[in-house]
Amino acid sequence: MSTGGYKVDDQAGIYFITCTVHQWADVFTRKLYVDILLDSIRFCQQNKGLEVYAWVVMSNHTHLIVSSKTANLSDTIRDFKKFTAKKIVESITTNPKESRKNWLLWLFNKDEGIWFWEPGYHPEEIRKSDFFNSKVDYIHFNPVRAGIVEKEEEYLLSSCGDFYGTRKGLLELSVF
Repeated sequence: MSTGGYKVDDQAGIYFITCTVHQWADVFTRKLYVDILLDSIRFCQQNKGLEVYAWVVMSNHTHLIVSSKTANLSDTIRDFKKFTAKKIVESITTNPKESRKNWLLWLFNKDEGIWFWEPGYHPEEIRKSDFFNSKVDYIHFNPVRAGIVEKEEEYLLSSCGDFYGTRKGLLELSVF
């Protein structure tokens, strides 16, 4: 599902997407929740044909450039969001060190269900290398714009190190 007129028209296309935590809650400040997110992306890569070209995880959202070589991309993103929502909320519930537990569980509760992600993921199809490069820059400079790091390659939760050749990143990347 996407909103605001943005949708995946070509299920085999390459898309820039953004998944935002409900109410922009800073969940990914905890390694435990980042690990769940990244493990889920890895699962989708290994089992659902997800191709990841660039990525960043910020405190309350993630940007990805993705495609699917074997499955319906919209279905893969839907399943990814549904699984991570359930798994992260379960982890918040059982995490004895989570100081924000009551507030987060209150925030993510909706009619006896879970509302972890904001609706949609704002897909923008990438057809040209210039647009791809501009989205990669946007992704990699996100932590700099947020004031987290001075240099984009210093941020560990992104594909920037892979692009610059300074380190192996946390996810396998496909080539555009």
